[in-house]
Amino acid sequence: MATRTSSPTASRSRTTTSSRSTSAKKKSASSRSRSTKKKPASRSTSGRSSARRPAPRAVRNGPGPVARGFTALGRGVAAIWLAVAHALGALVRSIIGGARDIEPEQRRDGAGLFLFGVAVIVAAAVWFEVPGGFMDFVRAAVSGTVGKIGWLAPLGVLLAGWRVMRDPVHNGPAGRQVIGWAALSFGVLGIVHIANGSPQPVDGDTMALRDGGGAVGYVVSALLLDLLRSSYVVVPLLALLGFFGVLVITATPLYRVPDRLRDLADHLFGHPHGGEGEQTQPIRLDDTFERNGDPAYDTPLLEEPKRKRRKKAAADDLDRDINESMELLAPIDADLDAPPATPAPLVPEDVVETGELEPPPHSEIPQRVEQLALSGDIVYSLPEGTVLKEGSPHRARTKASDAVVDRLTQVLDEFGIDAQVTGYTRGPTVTRYEIELGTGVKVEKILGVQRNISYAVGSEDVRILSPIPGKSAVGVEIPNVDKEIVSLGDVLRSNAARNDHHPMVAGLGKDVEGGFVVANMAKMPHLLVAGATGSGKSSFINSLITSILMRATPDEVRMIMVDPKRVELNNYEGVPHLITPIITNPKKAAEALAWVCREMDMRYDDLANFGFRHIDDFNKAVRAGKVEVPAGSERVLSPYPYLLVIVDELADLMMVAPRDVEDSVVRITQLARAAGIHLVLATQRPSVDVVTGLIKANVPSRLAFATSSLADSRVILDQPGAEKLVGQGDGLFLPMGASKPIRVQGSWVTEKEIHEVVKHCKQQLEPTYREDVTAPQSSGKVLDDDIGDDMDLVVQAIELVVSTQFGSTSMLQRKLRVGFAKAGRLMDILESRGVVGPSEGSKARDVLVKPDELDSVIATIQGEA
Repeated sequence: MATRTSSPTASRSRTTTSSRSTSAKKKSASSRSRSTKKKPASRSTSGRSSARRPAPRAVRNGPGPVARGFTALGRGVAAIWLAVAHALGALVRSIIGGARDIEPEQRRDGAGLFLFGVAVIVAAAVWFEVPGGFMDFVRAAVSGTVGKIGWLAPLGVLLAGWRVMRDPVHNGPAGRQVIGWAALSFGVLGIVHIANGSPQPVDGDTMALRDGGGAVGYVVSALLLDLLRSSYVVVPLLALLGFFGVLVITATPLYRVPDRLRDLADHLFGHPHGGEGEQTQPIRLDDTFERNGDPAYDTPLLEEPKRKRRKKAAADDLDRDINESMELLAPIDADLDAPPATPAPLVPEDVVETGELEPPPHSEIPQRVEQLALSGDIVYSLPEGTVLKEGSPHRARTKASDAVVDRLTQVLDEFGIDAQVTGYTRGPTVTRYEIELGTGVKVEKILGVQRNISYAVGSEDVRILSPIPGKSAVGVEIPNVDKEIVSLGDVLRSNAARNDHHPMVAGLGKDVEGGFVVANMAKMPHLLVAGATGSGKSSFINSLITSILMRATPDEVRMIMVDPKRVELNNYEGVPHLITPIITNPKKAAEALAWVCREMDMRYDDLANFGFRHIDDFNKAVRAGKVEVPAGSERVLSPYPYLLVIVDELADLMMVAPRDVEDSVVRITQLARAAGIHLVLATQRPSVDVVTGLIKANVPSRLAFATSSLADSRVILDQPGAEKLVGQGDGLFLPMGASKPIRVQGSWVTEKEIHEVVKHCKQQLEPTYREDVTAPQSSGKVLDDDIGDDMDLVVQAIELVVSTQFGSTSMLQRKLRVGFAKAGRLMDILESRGVVGPSEGSKARDVLVKPDELDSVIATIQGEA
């Protein structure tokens, strides 16, 4: 028994020893097998064992020390040469990349100065025959290239440089100038060569070509003469080629040649052509890309030329440069400040812009034709258009947008989607890329790769439109890396604003295609604005008010401004358009809205009594003297101005007096359209308790800036989209009657510009305020017996309720130790004095007075007693 028993330690040792022996045996076997396998390889061809062979001598097969030294030297030289080459290549690439990053205007200035330098060198070599090896080379090159007219080469180069620098906008792209000058040179040099007997090179000597049109003239004329065999046919063709070059250089279509000749005669001789008394209206081509029709909501999309293949992008750019030379051009009248007596659209209805968008014209805002005398001999003048500065010029194409096209194409190829990017329209903030689907491809495939598109372009604010309104294409809106600033002055100087002389037209900004968007507040008729903090809501309010001050006189538009935050609208304090000082107290704001309801009722009474349906018809009849007051009435009729009520923060009003504010807003929005009263409600918290269902149902026009959540976007727009905006003025404008919102970059007006406009308005007139706008109205619950001997209790109740911001009858019972009847009477007194709101059943009453207003309220009540 003892011999069979073993400890665990001994068992583990035996196991370890056996495993080691087993592994040693395996190693020995493997070594024997390797040696066995290697033995045949060690045998010689004679069959004798390798052990019997003598040891071979060491043989040096590699290079010697000298060769290795030269090899190392060569490698060092090669490394140095590669380093120098890489450095030079990086320098050249940086220079080229830096040149590409320069603005187009600066690149054209550089090209013009370069041509001036070339003209100076050619003139020194050809005219003055400056000696030197380089000058001899330039002289030989010029005479050998253009022949006898080499003495005109400096003038031609100088003219080309002057045209490039003089007006880069109207001269068009550089490709157009190259084509025009090349066509003119080929035609002239070919004719000169034929006129001099068509000299040809003899035995490879090209000196004879200098007596004709040079090498260029020889090549052009020889090709045509070999083909047509008659100089009587070739010379007219070359003349037509040169004439076409002149048309391309001057950007003049053929049918406009007589007009351009007449304009040239006007400049040379200083007298106009045409019949006596005939007045012609010049047409600016810079304005042809503006919006036509109703500027409030008519914002049609521009059609861009489609690229059929991505491989032909460069060819399409060249064709577009040539086609732009056939656009309609007209002389630019220097006197653009004086508007015509009868405003007429500057662009025909059938003109459709299909080219690239040009920078907007920056002319002064025209004065209104009709400016009414306010009282007696006082005439109000609008601010000058030069107060508002110009913004960034619009760029229809950039290198960054072209790079995004390549990334979109790569995403489509990687996921095997049969679609292609056919073009894009670039706005100031976002660019809309158009994707056309192949046959049988579902739109859902593009929607399915939205996150992949966001990853490829490096932006999470990607918005997909399926389809683009008016086009059979899917739109992908991607924020621009290089954004543009939209100035309010540019918007008000656009055709969309100048063609509409209504005083309630306000500049909104630019859409995603670079077109200006304006809104007629009288046609909206009310607007709801919402957006998170920093999204551009306050900037829009400033642009709206500044637009009204720039375009309307105080007798045309009067305003009520509500600013509970006290800092947003204080710049406009004291302008003559206000009928009450800027309201900062929410309680007084509710009273002002109630006054607007009473004003609306008074206007409708006049419309009903005199038989008119709209305030515009009533005002027109009053100005024409067609409205007669009843016999015996001493009333003097005057036109009603438009009344614009701007509430900068609706949420604050809804917190203080939700029932009164909602009732007034709903009643105004339901009825006030024909009375000329319009509301602009702005809030940064578009929740259902602020923007209630009744308010949404009666405010048809919406403007949503960037919101913090999808729920807020659905509240303001009834659809998603606002949560994808990039902020800083990027918004979605949904006017009344539109099914889909328009993406708009809001216009920007600086504090300095606002100060200048307000200063101009305040220097002419003092504001005339109405004291009954914010006066509290009697609630009908004033007690028959006044406060009497309960003044101390009333003061204590006011201090208690205002300090705790809690209006409850039971609280007054407990704190003041009075009975229920006494506490109820005290609460009725506080309600009659505007301290608390009306009863809402078992809920606590709303406290309408803030703690900082406590002293003034107590002083007022003690003064009554």
